[in-house]
Amino acid sequence: MLNHQSPFHQSPEEIAVAPLNPLIATRQQEVIQLLKQVIEPKLKNDIVSLGMVRNLRIVDDYIYLRLYIGSHQHHLQAEIQSILSPLSWCKKSYIQLCTIPNVKTTLAVSSGKGGVGKSTTAVNLAVALQLAGLKVGLLDADVYGPNIPQMLGLGQTDVQVIDTPNGQRFLPLEAFGIKVMSVGLLAERDRPLAWRGPVLHKIITQFIHEVEWGELDYLLIDLPPGTGDAQITIVQESPVCGAIVVTTPQQIAISDVRRSIHMFCQVGVPVLGIIENMSYLIGTHGESIPIFGSGGGQQLAAELNTPLLGQIPLDPDVCTGSDTGKPIATAISNSPVNQVFLQIAGAIAKTFQ
Repeated sequence: MLNHQSPFHQSPEEIAVAPLNPLIATRQQEVIQLLKQVIEPKLKNDIVSLGMVRNLRIVDDYIYLRLYIGSHQHHLQAEIQSILSPLSWCKKSYIQLCTIPNVKTTLAVSSGKGGVGKSTTAVNLAVALQLAGLKVGLLDADVYGPNIPQMLGLGQTDVQVIDTPNGQRFLPLEAFGIKVMSVGLLAERDRPLAWRGPVLHKIITQFIHEVEWGELDYLLIDLPPGTGDAQITIVQESPVCGAIVVTTPQQIAISDVRRSIHMFCQVGVPVLGIIENMSYLIGTHGESIPIFGSGGGQQLAAELNTPLLGQIPLDPDVCTGSDTGKPIATAISNSPVNQVFLQIAGAIAKTFQ
């Protein structure tokens, strides 16, 4: 079971805007303390610490908040209304539900810097979860390097738009039993994605809210590397219940990952686990050779008080699989890399059972 008591989780002050006067400040704290009594049963933590409550505001005698949830968590709205009802000063509580229809659990896959194998990890993790019998979607939101279609052998394919009762929606593609959508599918091949400001924000929000995913157990969002506007927009606009952070063993990578972790702290999303990629090379006699040093992932996991989900060894077949559109996690052989991805997928699935 993953540990969700990370010291980097959102503080109560971060879910509320700055109070205008002492009365509002007192009421905000009163509301926060009540909300912390609402426990998400699978993650066994309160909805405030899990970052599910955002944009809390007290206006006169009314409470306004956004509740970011999965499709199986609608019962939390009634629990919140019930626990806030005894407040004598509150005339009404307004709860805006923020969810992706039919998607149970949304996870962000992140890294502090490029080149650590984040997208490759996201693809193989999605495949491993699908092999475990789960319904999985993969959103390639890396606006600077959307490579997931190539990694899954999709190539340059036109995205269809369909009519639904909720309006027009993008229809995701499918590969290896995974539903896939990528910003790269909207751009010309080999052309830079020079999107900025409002255009970038609109495209990101469209891909979060206007894709017809159908029933999913997990939606993995492959974030761009770093901690800029695109990353913050994606996390704030989607019901991400946690982040999985990918790093490599060397200290310079760990330093960049810390910045990414603090970004999640600021927006109120807990880090659920660390994946250390390129951890070691398996020698001819089965020995582990730490090409890029060792201990970085374990150090970061200890700092965060969060699990080190797995250490992925260096293997040329990982690169070959990505280039040819055949992820290594789909292999029938019991390769060490394959087994690590299956182990990571099992740990994640166990957390949300």
